[in-house]
Amino acid sequence: MRHAKGNRKLNRPTDQRIALLRSLALALFTHKKIQTTDVRAKELRSFAEKLITLGKKGDLHSRRTALKYLPNSDAVKELFGTIAPSFVAREGGYIRLTKLGFRRGDAAPVSLVELISA
Repeated sequence: MRHAKGNRKLNRPTDQRIALLRSLALALFTHKKIQTTDVRAKELRSFAEKLITLGKKGDLHSRRTALKYLPNSDAVKELFGTIAPSFVAREGGYIRLTKLGFRRGDAAPVSLVELISA
């Protein structure tokens, strides 16, 4: 049975959800660590680790696929040039989630998302 095998909807329509994941992944690859809510962090982990795996392959098709999901050429160059080669010996688990507590305004659980330095 395939119960609960889909993605988290994050209370957004599909286009807004994809845009949110793209912007979170862009911020993660740019700054190497970001702070966001737990649910967003868990969904971002899946999205970003697939992009890093594409970066590890390094061929032209993988680069074009990464540009489809992350339409920022500077971020894709960073991903394929410095981030992905540092994970060549690693078989997965490129991102660490650390729970930080609760946000002051609305008590939403907050996590730190960071790339594991290899």
